[in-house]
Amino acid sequence: MKIKILAEGGSMSPGPALSQKLGPAGINISEVISQVNEATKDFKGIKVPVELDVDTGTKTFKIEVFSPPASELIKKELGIEKGSGEQGKVKVANASIEQIISVAKQKMPGMLSRNLKSAVKNVVGTCVSLGILIENKLAKEIEQEIDAGKYDKEINEEKTETSEEKKTELNNYFLGIQSEQEKIKKAEEAAKEEAEAKVEEKPEEEEKKEDAKPAPPKK
Repeated sequence: MKIKILAEGGSMSPGPALSQKLGPAGINISEVISQVNEATKDFKGIKVPVELDVDTGTKTFKIEVFSPPASELIKKELGIEKGSGEQGKVKVANASIEQIISVAKQKMPGMLSRNLKSAVKNVVGTCVSLGILIENKLAKEIEQEIDAGKYDKEINEEKTETSEEKKTELNNYFLGIQSEQEKIKKAEEAAKEEAEAKVEEKPEEEEKKEDAKPAPPKK
């Protein structure tokens, strides 16, 4: 019997779903959790795909850990909790190409990518859906630049370290983006409040007009 789970790296805890699957098979759930946590300890803070191969006859099991989703690796690399729910207009981080290469190298063994350059492009594609800038640009622009060979040197050298100077530059640029996003958000909230206020005022105006109408003549 094979059971697929998405475990919190190094800190999986008991849950009803796992108990329902393993309990009837007579498998020690505490032992399973202990071994999964040991096998995934290098992925703390990341959700990791794990497959349990359970032998119901001998009451034994084997654990296979797969590479975490690219989105989880990216979020860990950039120190963010989640992606953007509005990637078209809200950006949540600004990555360096070196950070993207680092994630691609971690993810490549589980990818169908034929080489590192292809793996980097796949990771960049994930950044599009997460609302992440790369090198101060939209991720879609970076995809085009990769095709044009702009980052061949960094990719061929497998550069994964970002200089402090570059980190500061990327961070300062992103602070400006965040400031603009905050202004837009506040303006949208103000416009929404104004529109809601007008809707509330309208019934009151109609009521006043009704009260101001002359009474019909008595017959």
